[in-house]
Amino acid sequence: MKLKADDINAYLKAVTKKVEEEKNYLSELDRKLGDGDHGVTMSIGFTAVDKKMDELKDEQKIKPILTSAGMSFLDAVGSSVGPLYASGLLKAGNSVGDKEELSDEDIVTLWSSFVDGVEHRSGAKVGDKTILDTLIPFRDSLTDSTDTTDVLEQFKEAVEAGKKGMEETEQMQSSIGRSSRLGERSIGTKDPGATSAYLIIQAFLDYMQSV
Repeated sequence: MKLKADDINAYLKAVTKKVEEEKNYLSELDRKLGDGDHGVTMSIGFTAVDKKMDELKDEQKIKPILTSAGMSFLDAVGSSVGPLYASGLLKAGNSVGDKEELSDEDIVTLWSSFVDGVEHRSGAKVGDKTILDTLIPFRDSLTDSTDTTDVLEQFKEAVEAGKKGMEETEQMQSSIGRSSRLGERSIGTKDPGATSAYLIIQAFLDYMQSV
């Protein structure tokens, strides 16, 4: 599979649409654990990304697409999720250098770098009931899938691993952030950050399947 800058642009615009569709659900989850604005926050961030993608519709290199998306998200969102996604997108952009086209291997590297960036900024670990409960299983599956040369199948398996991690947050007790104050009362609700992260990786799989 080969993806170009306009594919990454179109994918990020598809994420905006997906986030808008699930905005209320994400905020509903967050009302049970935090201040109830996660869906709105993600919507604000990706609406800014969407506008930036319109400005970059003729950009041929992939790095500026990703780094501009990261900075636009960060500028629009002041909460903790802003630096997380910005760090991921900037690291993903740096991973592709000056390329105008991504190979299968580049796609894996891009996503692995994205998760590395989020993980480094977050400081959380699997089991803390955060975004990383989706992203780390996703990354580990993606980079460990050496038994297939089909990047689409590789990505499907990775998204399934991320989905499993997301679903497991429902039975976790929050260890980090505002929701950690709830103690055992945080058990029984999926983490909104893990849920929105799943939507983002699922949207990329959907895009790959459409091209």
